Amino acid sequence: MVDNLFSIRNKVVIITGSNQGIGEILAKGMEKNGAIVYRIDKKFSKSTKTKKRIHDKVCDIVNSKQIENICKEIFDENKRIDILINNAGITLPENAEKYSLDSWKKTIDVNLTGSFQISLEVLSYMKKKRKGSIINITSLNAEFGFPDNPAYVASKGGLKLLGKSLARDWGKYGIRVNNLGPGYIKTKMTKKSFENKKTFELRKARTMLDRWGKPEDLLGTCIFLASDASSYVTGQDIYVDGGWSANGLSSK
Repeated sequence: MVDNLFSIRNKVVIITGSNQGIGEILAKGMEKNGAIVYRIDKKFSKSTKTKKRIHDKVCDIVNSKQIENICKEIFDENKRIDILINNAGITLPENAEKYSLDSWKKTIDVNLTGSFQISLEVLSYMKKKRKGSIINITSLNAEFGFPDNPAYVASKGGLKLLGKSLARDWGKYGIRVNNLGPGYIKTKMTKKSFENKKTFELRKARTMLDRWGKPEDLLGTCIFLASDASSYVTGQDIYVDGGWSANGLSSK
């Protein structure tokens, strides 16, 4: 049945960087569709106590010991880890000609190294079941050069190819790794551009659908990649960008 094909019911899902924005919406949406969701973040500003199948775990993904402890806790509680969504990310834009090494290191540590560390930790648990799905939340920045943010562009490009590398190496364990690349989505991270009338219109016009995306626009693709509907899909890049990456010429 089609319903069962796309089912994520009772699957154990870890979502990093899920206190707000895309991660928070994915957590709520996947829980609504029957998953057991673990939100991972450095802090939580909103309680999820009303959601019986969403659990909050405070963890800095840059800290390897914390990652090890949290993943063990989750596995001990459920005897399985089915899905990891590497969503945690920061952006520190600066003048590209004077970009600081500190901002570079911070961005790479969270966006790339942190995702690698938790993927490696989750591997040991997914191997036990000979099955699992890892979804990296990349970006249009993984494909194109955007201004004044070299660390973010490099980290997302690196995450994209990390996904392909892990898909190649871990496929023998039944573990699939795919990249989901959002276009311009209205979140706290893009608030400045969204509220600037000029940049808002420029980015909207670049899409084929003539609108910015919402975090909810990513949920369906994420469920597809997490479910058995994508059981033969690995090492792929799927862009949810309103057609931005395929648009040769703006209509305006």
